[in-house]
Amino acid sequence: MSREGKFAKNTAILALGTFFPKLAIFITLPVLTACLTKDEYGTYDLIITLVSLILPAATLQIQSAAFRFLIDVRDNEKEKERIITNIYVFTIITSLIALLIMYFTLIRYTYSTKLIICLYFLFDIISNTNKQIVRGLSDNVSYAIGCCIGGLSQIAFVLFLVYFLRKGLLGGILGLCAAELLCSSYLFIHAKIYRYIRKRSVGVRQIRCMLAYSWPMVPNGLSQWVMHVSDRLVITFFMGPAANAVYAVAYKIPSILAFAQVTFNMAWQENASIVFKDDDAAQYYSAMFKRLFKTVTGCMAGLIGISPLLFRIFVRGDYVEAYNQIPILYMGILFYCLSAFWGGIYVAFKKTKAVGITTIAAAVCNLVIDIATIHWIGLYAASLSTLVSYIALCIFRMIGVQKIIKLTYDFKQIGLILIIMMIQCCLSFMQNTVCNGINFVVGMVVGIYLNKELISIIAKRIKKIAGEKT
Repeated sequence: MSREGKFAKNTAILALGTFFPKLAIFITLPVLTACLTKDEYGTYDLIITLVSLILPAATLQIQSAAFRFLIDVRDNEKEKERIITNIYVFTIITSLIALLIMYFTLIRYTYSTKLIICLYFLFDIISNTNKQIVRGLSDNVSYAIGCCIGGLSQIAFVLFLVYFLRKGLLGGILGLCAAELLCSSYLFIHAKIYRYIRKRSVGVRQIRCMLAYSWPMVPNGLSQWVMHVSDRLVITFFMGPAANAVYAVAYKIPSILAFAQVTFNMAWQENASIVFKDDDAAQYYSAMFKRLFKTVTGCMAGLIGISPLLFRIFVRGDYVEAYNQIPILYMGILFYCLSAFWGGIYVAFKKTKAVGITTIAAAVCNLVIDIATIHWIGLYAASLSTLVSYIALCIFRMIGVQKIIKLTYDFKQIGLILIIMMIQCCLSFMQNTVCNGINFVVGMVVGIYLNKELISIIAKRIKKIAGEKT
């Protein structure tokens, strides 16, 4: 199978795995916003986002080494055993230590709530570890099924515990905990990860080798936490958990845009790591950037067009002020998607230090702007700092990647599309029927035009399948 064919296949499979967790977020959103108070929902969102801090700090990002190192030894059973065993040993030990510390620092919660939070974080760490291992073993189907199990379980448990039993914040966290446990258990058993865990394979040298690759990703992970989570912490500290709930709701709809990027990027990291030594790698990377840019901006145009409808469907309660944050967050997530593409090239060339440095620089930018402006412009400080920091991250990584491998870009096309996106965002601020109607038409036209090749491929595939059945 060609590189493009393999990439398309992996993207389609991984899309299934990323769809259900996103679906779970949006199905449970109206339940959570209706059944929890603003303070409870703000706390719920903060607990979820804090996992992005605990994960890299507790494990030194060794999960990222699982995926990258296993790609190079897919035909060597002994090496796979050594890598997986040592990743599990290191992850479990360090995670338990970190979670023990966390348990005693959560002084404002009851003992049962602290225990459930710690269990959720532990199961999330194990689940992420298993996902990276399964992807490294090239078992993307199991990865996708595991994600589907986690997403569907989250919907079921949250509906049951929060909506029917009215267990509030504790029920929401318990639902997440159970979903991660089911996902990680499925991957561990079905993908037979247990076959690769052997006491004889434990070795300090192997752990050191993987940590040499992964530890520079820790600043990257912590900096991503600053960019993703510091907004919530700053808002909560200066404006209270109710304001954080408003911002969290505002972030949910633009985060749909990240769905296309997450799916693309998981398949992209694998392909980029496989072909980085090929003679035509630069041309291949350039072509893939063009595809990513058109796909993400096309999806963004369509989402902006239907955002008023999505907001009415998925959001319950008094969250009207959240809508004005959405256009700014759309642009921020667009630049985040682009920066992740260049991050995939860094990973392919094992330039993990560059990933960390660029993210740290952007994170500092985000935090400084956030703290400096929140007294003046309130919630806009969080959304604007997110946008500016992701623009900075894009610039840093684009320049850095050019020093590794020379990519070519169609800057005229990029500039024109970005102008259209900004016009759509400006129309969104108006919040009237005429502007919403214009946005809908522009969004559909631009979205279809930019993704016409992808739509054509999907249509031909569907036609072919229908023809085979008849």
